[in-house]
Amino acid sequence: MSDFVEIWSYLSRGPLLWLTATLAAYAIGDACFRAAGRRPYVNPVLIAVAILALLLQASGTAYSTYFEGAQFVHFLLGPATVCLALPLWDNLPRVRKAALPLLAALLAGSATAIVSALAIARAMGVTGETLASLAPKSTTAPVAIGISQAIGGSPTLTAVMVILTGITGAVVATPLLNTLRITDWRARGFATGVAAHGIGTARAFQVHPTAGAFAGLGMGLNAVLTALIAPILLRLFL
Repeated sequence: MSDFVEIWSYLSRGPLLWLTATLAAYAIGDACFRAAGRRPYVNPVLIAVAILALLLQASGTAYSTYFEGAQFVHFLLGPATVCLALPLWDNLPRVRKAALPLLAALLAGSATAIVSALAIARAMGVTGETLASLAPKSTTAPVAIGISQAIGGSPTLTAVMVILTGITGAVVATPLLNTLRITDWRARGFATGVAAHGIGTARAFQVHPTAGAFAGLGMGLNAVLTALIAPILLRLFL
């Protein structure tokens, strides 16, 4: 047993171990997702997060140690986001035709995401750094962390809220939009991208390519708009 502990102590400090664990956890989550018939509530990201959290807790591994390996996956977020421009380019004529409705939806969705989070938190007595950390929760992680730092929030807390928001949006978007009888793939995708950033966009691509393209557009535009209006709206609640 002591030999095993020594071996684990050695391996746990290697970044390759945690990179492998991250990929394996997502592979398990994706397998469960496929086995469940792609049901939205069997979200592969949620399953992967749960597996990794249990693994880190059971092994007593610090998040900083884990991130030394996971940062390779984190680095790929940038190129993956840029790649969203390809399906968007394919749907450029549709984007031009719906420019005004998209702009109105962007303003409504971005403002609602910020104000609702701040209002609920403020009503429950949340103030200061924690309140500031909630403002950019519906923005893609790299942008949200930068906004959080700029307005005096906690980047770590913001990252957690971003992940929770994305997973929640990916799970509830399809059944909610079906209940509301919204059938336009442009509207469905754009709403999901604005509300649930990258994780929601990934889910939109699984449902329909047009929805995925417009989700990518919503995610990108919401990141820009949130960076502009989050500091202004936050001042109203501080």
